[in-house]
Amino acid sequence: MKIIVMKFGGTSVANIEKIKNVAKIVSINSKKNKIVVVLSAMSGVTNQLQSYIDEIDYSPSEETDLVMTSGEQVTVGLLSMILNKQGIKSKPLLGWQIPIVTDENHEKARILNIENKNIDYHFKSHDVIVLAGFQGISLSGHITSLGRGGSDTTAVAIASSLSAERCDIFTDVKGVFTSDPNIVSNAKKIDKLAYEEMLEMASTGAKVLQTRSVELALKNNLTLQVLSSFTNVEGTYILNENKLIEKEIVSGVSYSGNESKLTISGIPDKPGISAKIFGLMARSNINVDMIVQNISQDGIFANMTFTVPTKDLSLAKKILQSSNNQINYRNLSSDSDIAKISVIGMGMMSQTGVAEKMFSTLAEKDINILAISTSEIKISVLIQKKYCELAIKSLHSVYKLSKT
Repeated sequence: MKIIVMKFGGTSVANIEKIKNVAKIVSINSKKNKIVVVLSAMSGVTNQLQSYIDEIDYSPSEETDLVMTSGEQVTVGLLSMILNKQGIKSKPLLGWQIPIVTDENHEKARILNIENKNIDYHFKSHDVIVLAGFQGISLSGHITSLGRGGSDTTAVAIASSLSAERCDIFTDVKGVFTSDPNIVSNAKKIDKLAYEEMLEMASTGAKVLQTRSVELALKNNLTLQVLSSFTNVEGTYILNENKLIEKEIVSGVSYSGNESKLTISGIPDKPGISAKIFGLMARSNINVDMIVQNISQDGIFANMTFTVPTKDLSLAKKILQSSNNQINYRNLSSDSDIAKISVIGMGMMSQTGVAEKMFSTLAEKDINILAISTSEIKISVLIQKKYCELAIKSLHSVYKLSKT
């Protein structure tokens, strides 16, 4: 029989009634396929667990991961109970029981290897395996977590390892939209997206899928479907670019309000300085996104601006301040009152004028651009946060992405 991996997020398992709804979906699909169900914790539980850790003020460690991964254990047990009561042979498993082997990076662990023999063994006597998402076990035997949204990564990694037919990611939305429907009321659901487009959307603020999960799907050529657990309609398929008949010039407008800008002024303009700065960030697992460097007219000093996740801003500042004897900058400033707006589309590779339309639209609305970054299929700009909604609506309109 074919294997399908089905992942359900926190809103889909928020209470017993919703978990019973998940059981109904799994039951229908288990008639023709072997199923691996990957579950998140109940909605809000992981945030509550994080607040306990924050109250104690404890650094990422085996203890914090032990706490953070406990929510998934509850949902896995509950769903397996319901399925077994319905006569569907179900086996609940935690990450370490597979095992999903990760590196030692607590709260941001990366998967190194997945063993299939336990899954193969349990499939001999069970129709459904209910697996805890978001968690693994390090080489030294400690429970680890894969970072927020890590259940997506668990699902895609398991599906890839098992050569599954596809991986369905169930959420509380009907699929991937041209923009956030909470901001743009006439945003439309996208039927199909290339991996690259979804990757850019995820990395620029779209919260539907975790970036790492899309990277894994791309690497393994695994078809994903993002769909709702509350409506019986097809979702958005994420697949190989070659399977897309039409490539939209712009597929969507995404945004992120969770980034902060750091500016280092008066850096000596000499080789190796950038390597030192971003090496310091990398060693602390701080992701750097947009980077802008300006050389002063005298050619002696430079100014550098870059963005980091807001949650890492305090740590990034501390690192730069304590390392100024290596960098020798004159001033360090930060700004959290910013937003990143991105337009994304595979058709941008062969179409001119996309950037000009974006910049002129923002100019017409008197929105100043603080920084710009581009790829073949994406243009991102940094603006003041107060203009975020206006920018999104204006760009969504000018690229004609609304429902017809």
